[in-house]
Amino acid sequence: MSRPCSCFEAVLLQRPLYNKEEVYTFGFAHVTSDQYEASSGSGSWETLSTSLEMSDNAEDRVNGELRSLDDEMIAAEAELQKCKDLVESADNERSRLLLEKAVADDEKRKAEAELQAFMHSEEKLADKFKRDCQEVQEEMKSLDRVNQDLKRELDDLRKKFQLKRDESDSLQRKFKIQARIPVKTVKFAHGLETEEGDEREDVVASVFTVTQRPSFRLKGGQALITFEEEKVAEQILRLAKCSVTCDKAKMDVKPYSLILDPSVKFEVHIKVSKKTIKFRNAPPTLPEERMRDRLELSFSRASRGGGEVEKLEYNMSDGTGRVTFVHTGVAENLALRGKFCVDAGSDVVVDVFPLYDYQLKKFQTYSGAPNRTVLLGGIQGLMDEEDLQDHLEIHFQKPSNYGGEVENIKYVPDGKELTAFFCEDGIEKAG
Repeated sequence: MSRPCSCFEAVLLQRPLYNKEEVYTFGFAHVTSDQYEASSGSGSWETLSTSLEMSDNAEDRVNGELRSLDDEMIAAEAELQKCKDLVESADNERSRLLLEKAVADDEKRKAEAELQAFMHSEEKLADKFKRDCQEVQEEMKSLDRVNQDLKRELDDLRKKFQLKRDESDSLQRKFKIQARIPVKTVKFAHGLETEEGDEREDVVASVFTVTQRPSFRLKGGQALITFEEEKVAEQILRLAKCSVTCDKAKMDVKPYSLILDPSVKFEVHIKVSKKTIKFRNAPPTLPEERMRDRLELSFSRASRGGGEVEKLEYNMSDGTGRVTFVHTGVAENLALRGKFCVDAGSDVVVDVFPLYDYQLKKFQTYSGAPNRTVLLGGIQGLMDEEDLQDHLEIHFQKPSNYGGEVENIKYVPDGKELTAFFCEDGIEKAG
């Protein structure tokens, strides 16, 4: 950059020095061309010289001031440059900030758009959630109603099941047979013939008919009375109570109709083999094939009571089996002995017993009420058992008491029980 010139130097550069129409400035003195000519013409050069000297001093001052101004101008230019730099930096910063603002505005618009989308989606999801909640609540209410209905149905089914179970238990108690059959000697007169008419020689067959007699459990303070005629029993059952005189005392006895427990009748068909027996307790001391051979060899020895073996079956897991002989009589003899010694590497005693085949046929159940028997209840123990039973029999024999001929009577005092079995001809008691 060029240094700024002073006012004097500028004037000298622009116009000639002796132009009369121009004004020359020397420091602080102003001289025109006319004055210059007049001065020179009048011979006052000294004055001009003095003025020039004064102008030199003024020029020095002006030059000093100009130098000071130059320094200030340089400082000002530096300050200006610094300000320009700051302005440029500020402009750059402003541009950067404007760019960032534009980017931020774009991001803001995008964020606002996303926020609007999210809010819209949230509203949709909220509405859907509300609808789903309502549907779930309605479904839960429906399920609760179904659950309540199922609970009521389950309770009804449980009650029905309990009734059926009670009924089943009652029927089982009624039809359950638990009795000891007495041991009797049976004599077989002839063999059983098959449907083809051929007599079977290898089995002994028999048929047993089992009939359970109707029974009633008689408790203390009760009596059973059987009349010869049914109409007498019907007359007694029509009475609400019967006043029985026992010496000087009187007691009221109430008649009841009798209901017997169910009874059954069935046939047991039994076949006993004449050639085959079963055995047990034969431990597997040898391999299976060798053990089977030893057993067959032992059962075939006549010296031990055996005979010729037709077939032998052996189960190693439980030590049981069957032996079938060729001839009859061998199995019967061994079954009567109950024991047999076999050679299984060492002597082993096994249990032998007959081979039975059981079949249950013609099973029948029946129940009923006796027509000529009446149950008497509410009997007081006013005297001993026999005397009280006699008074009861005498009372119900009199036609005046709506009675008739008594076939049988049984009284049970308090503290005792008795089971009465019925048949077609009368009454039989069992303790």
